[in-house]
Amino acid sequence: GAMMAEGLNRLGHAPLSADYLRWFAPLVFDNGKVPCCADSRGADPVPENDSHGEFIFLAAETYRYTGDAALAREVWPQVQAAIAYMDTLRASTRTAEFQAADKRHLYGLLPPTISHEGYSDRPAYSYWDDFWGLLGYRDAAFLADALGETEAAARFRAAEAEFRADIMASIEAAARVHGIDWIAGAADRGDFDATSTTIALSPAGLIDDLPPALLERTFDKWWENFTARQENRQAWKDYTPYELRNVGALVRLGRRGEALRALDFYFADMRPRAWNGWAEVVGRDEREPRFIGDMPHAWISSDYIRSTLDLLVYERDRDHALVLAAGIPTAWLEGEGVGVTGVRTAYGPLTYNLRQAGGGYVLTLDGAVTPPGGFVIQWPTGETPPTTVRIDGRAASWTGSELAIPAGARRVEMR
Repeated sequence: GAMMAEGLNRLGHAPLSADYLRWFAPLVFDNGKVPCCADSRGADPVPENDSHGEFIFLAAETYRYTGDAALAREVWPQVQAAIAYMDTLRASTRTAEFQAADKRHLYGLLPPTISHEGYSDRPAYSYWDDFWGLLGYRDAAFLADALGETEAAARFRAAEAEFRADIMASIEAAARVHGIDWIAGAADRGDFDATSTTIALSPAGLIDDLPPALLERTFDKWWENFTARQENRQAWKDYTPYELRNVGALVRLGRRGEALRALDFYFADMRPRAWNGWAEVVGRDEREPRFIGDMPHAWISSDYIRSTLDLLVYERDRDHALVLAAGIPTAWLEGEGVGVTGVRTAYGPLTYNLRQAGGGYVLTLDGAVTPPGGFVIQWPTGETPPTTVRIDGRAASWTGSELAIPAGARRVEMR
């Protein structure tokens, strides 16, 4: 539900997310454990340790897009309880037992659960859980700031820093233990699961914290596997379109050509096309009778929405800049170009247009959105950016392939 809410917020439907938050918050257990799901019988007690961070993210995202401080205050007790519960979970692996050589790579992580369906055979120390948990600490501090809870904000940030250090140390240690050169899906398994690792980039915003070589190799390996399947160079039977999350990850990594090629592949597997959605499981042979999971599948739809919007605009966590058109190839800028009208951001509705004009390119902004880090244009990798740039008539320059644009700018000319 948290990821669906993010997609709804970015498309202008934040009131729906607020309604969902208002409904779900009372389902949090008294000890702060957030249920993995709920039905007519109430909250499900099965432990899944991604839920706690997801709930806090939902609360923070709802506040970012609605500014509803009263609702944030209403769910604040559950946010605090979820943090306290995660503190207890983390403490269980920050002991002398986990300092031993055979368990050091598990130190400080959330305990194993089956939140990841791939681990239903045996609970795992899934980094999926840890990335969501770390995001929960970050967003709890954000909410504490918004509500004037200064002591809580400081406490949450200290816990966030401690947890981040434990996770990053674990990722590197797990790579050594398992003899791998990518980020494992679970610390105890050493498995490959880039589609889960995407959460570290978005929404967790850890692109600058993850070990660079392991991060790069993770998505290199995913791309090798993807193209082998796409080009039928390896046998395959089916896949899950949760993979759409990789499109947004590739955009953030500056690999727009790969992101668009992957998106084209997934579009071909919308069955029937007129339904505008994906089944939970897509088979190679579309006529084969088979299990397809849920259809329509709202979680997968939210992955598509989030990744597609990332092509056009996404917020960079390190400086809260809005990165524009990072997934748009220059060929699309001919004629009327590419733009958005009123797409929602945490700083208000964004409208812009980027098009080819007069031997160069022109970006126009309506000036209504003023993100703290301004705006950024990232030129496609391997292409030379225009040499002359003027922002509202004043000369500007690129830093490598990146152009920083001040908040409030209205017109950028690149020739």
